[in-house]
Amino acid sequence: MIKGSCLCGEVKYAISGEMNDITHCHCTSCRKAHGAAFSSVSAVPIKHFHILSGEKLLKSYESSPNKRRYFCSNCGSQIYAHRDPQEHYIVRLGTLDDDPKVRPTNHIWVSLKAPWYDIEHDGKLKKFETWPDKRS
Repeated sequence: MIKGSCLCGEVKYAISGEMNDITHCHCTSCRKAHGAAFSSVSAVPIKHFHILSGEKLLKSYESSPNKRRYFCSNCGSQIYAHRDPQEHYIVRLGTLDDDPKVRPTNHIWVSLKAPWYDIEHDGKLKKFETWPDKRS
């Protein structure tokens, strides 16, 4: 069981079974919805996705024809998206609490990526365990 939750902790979910491959999506709607260079996602069969608490807080927005994005109405965290008639949800991996035991395999919609994001240079950026200076 892989568990996840929203920022405020009111919406909690579990995924039974193994996760599918992780994809980084650079499409304009993912970038805008997440306020980030890309959204990390994985397809999960609907039958393996279980809301444990906070279901009444979930609201949705139709971001494109037949595609709804579901988010916590309290804190705004996107939990998953669903496109009719697909039999899986697109789970937003930023809300995972557990390690899914799979790693990213690809970037999609790079033709729409943020112009300030350099995929080739990303792995070469400096890395810090916390703040890069002495902030507390």
